[in-house]
Amino acid sequence: MSTDIDDQTNDDTSTDTSTDTSADTGTDEATADDQASNAGPTNDARSSDSSEERVESWCRTVTAINGVPISPGNQLDILRNGEEIFPAMLEAIDNAERSIDLLTYVYWAGEIGGVFAERLAQRARDGVRVRVLLDGVGAKPIDREMVDLMQSGGAEVRYFRPLDPRHPFRASHRTHRKVMICDETVGFTGGVGIADEWMGDGRSEGNWRDTHVRLVGPGVAGLRSAFLDNWIETEHVLFEPAFDHFPPHADDGDVPIQIIKGTAEPGWNDISMTVRSLIELAEDRIRLTTAYFVPDDDLVLRLCRASERGVDVQILLPGPGADKRFVQLAGEAIYDRLLDHGIKIWCYQPSMLHAKILTLDGLVTLIGSANFNQRSTSLDEEVDIVAFHEGVTAELDADFDADLEHSEAIDPTRWRRRWIGQQVFERAASVIKPWM
Repeated sequence: MSTDIDDQTNDDTSTDTSTDTSADTGTDEATADDQASNAGPTNDARSSDSSEERVESWCRTVTAINGVPISPGNQLDILRNGEEIFPAMLEAIDNAERSIDLLTYVYWAGEIGGVFAERLAQRARDGVRVRVLLDGVGAKPIDREMVDLMQSGGAEVRYFRPLDPRHPFRASHRTHRKVMICDETVGFTGGVGIADEWMGDGRSEGNWRDTHVRLVGPGVAGLRSAFLDNWIETEHVLFEPAFDHFPPHADDGDVPIQIIKGTAEPGWNDISMTVRSLIELAEDRIRLTTAYFVPDDDLVLRLCRASERGVDVQILLPGPGADKRFVQLAGEAIYDRLLDHGIKIWCYQPSMLHAKILTLDGLVTLIGSANFNQRSTSLDEEVDIVAFHEGVTAELDADFDADLEHSEAIDPTRWRRRWIGQQVFERAASVIKPWM
């Protein structure tokens, strides 16, 4: 299972790319790879439109595909790693006057968890309505004393789908969303959980590399909806007039966005549809950063197809700091196909890379809680932001470049000579790809 159940025991199997044993690449994907060079539109003639015209075109097209309206006039601030993310979230908690809603997959015992519990409890004692929704699996390592502290202050703490033998099929459908909204005016989302692993600068062992965003403007309503969508399973009260004012939002910035909610449902959910449409629309460059890379065959094909039509596809993944080796092996099983189509792959070296970011053509960004795996596109509750903004995308592309300085590229020739045992482990891990 590849959702961020980050307390799972890691498989210590390591990747060896230095042996001279020849790789058996196989022929199972030959037909699909042939299709990659033939299917879909080609982009031999690049668009001559201006950046502004191209962004407007992206907005119209993506909206028509996923049906999610554009929310204009937002301010979107990029927050990097715990050293920026946690202070910004705690400041918003301290400044809240009416309401704080926190939804997270990960809330573990530790220093930062204690800080959040104390601050939330204090705001509840001050009369602020505080609601905390924890995933019933991902937040199991929380210290019970933290929950008691929050509840003693008056905060409502609930669990999303706690494990129940009477409902075994719900066990695999988690909320992987990370959302906080204060006073209905400022929101946060991204990849960060409440745990000490995220403290620090993301550049040293044990300090996970991640990205969050702070959102001010009309788009906060979408994050609020993502919270309520899960909270309503624990309480049937949609709003309380004393705390929920549904205020109008002025144009706090110039970033048009979509809030995309992913839910567990048959077929493609909104996040799945959006990811596929963004890949299809790219003309120049795709940059993907993800913690858990186990795409289905269709997503692999679309990446290969993009590369074949001349798009520069770059993928940044965890390296030796990966927290789930078994999941990493399942992703490594498709490296051959990607490398054969000219796709570039890097592995981040200093620590666990946990960010979930997709930038396209230097113009559009997808960022949030969803990984590039089958859990995020079909099994779990997720939330992402699509930002149609050149400035936001340029900032995240600069972060990508900075991360590459701390990463190692996968050399195609050396990769094909990897140890035969590595290939066996890859195939074994791939058996349960649909649940990763």
